[in-house]
Amino acid sequence: MSLSWGERRIAVLGATRLALFRRRRGALDLLGGAEYGPAEGPVWSGAAQALERLLGEPGRRRGSLTLVLSSRFVRFALVPWSEAIVSPEELEAYARFRFQEIYGPSADDWLLRLSPSPAGQPRLAAAVERGLVERLQVALKGAGLRLCSVQPYLMAAFNRFAGELPAGDFLFVLAEPGRSSLLLAREGRWASVRSVAGSDDDAALLALVERECELQGLEGEVRAARYLHAPGRTAALAGLRALDLPGTPADVLQAMALAVH
Repeated sequence: MSLSWGERRIAVLGATRLALFRRRRGALDLLGGAEYGPAEGPVWSGAAQALERLLGEPGRRRGSLTLVLSSRFVRFALVPWSEAIVSPEELEAYARFRFQEIYGPSADDWLLRLSPSPAGQPRLAAAVERGLVERLQVALKGAGLRLCSVQPYLMAAFNRFAGELPAGDFLFVLAEPGRSSLLLAREGRWASVRSVAGSDDDAALLALVERECELQGLEGEVRAARYLHAPGRTAALAGLRALDLPGTPADVLQAMALAVH
């Protein structure tokens, strides 16, 4: 099959599976998928190898591609506001220093992206290993594809549901297979972000949320402002308001692709 430049592809790298979709008229067509396990090298090596094989299949030529990444392949941090920052270069250096404080020297060469934020407020920052992006750029070029954007699933999902969240205090929880990410806002400002490995058991997820709330001192009325996006889960979790996409896709990878605007 021949694909035109006008068609848009979305590649989703989940924790243990990947899928390649084509978006047409708001709908998703599955073009292929694969599972992967541990491989030699960085944690993302198995995912990169699987996507390379998928892109190398005949018939997948020309076009643009958006890459959606599981939180397994992304690091997050809050970057405090500083009046001393006066240029984009200084802001990136400041953000990189923040990642180095948290993750050590391995953060020296990560690719960073920062969310927009009003003056005086902290920014949410995401980091991806440069080696992953560069390796996939080579694979995409060989397949006749142009990398349009790289989106952490946490931020794509949050942006999709931002209109349903209150302007003040809330806890946004994103539950993926084997990993949960928690994003806290207080009075409309980012207060904390964490991404942790964990089980897919509902009781374990609830325990994680309770620990986070205790750690952050969330009590009283704030308790009601807890939101959960957990594709593939069928049971409602006590104390968490479910955020679902139209059609509530049961497949996690499809939900990840639909989160992209």
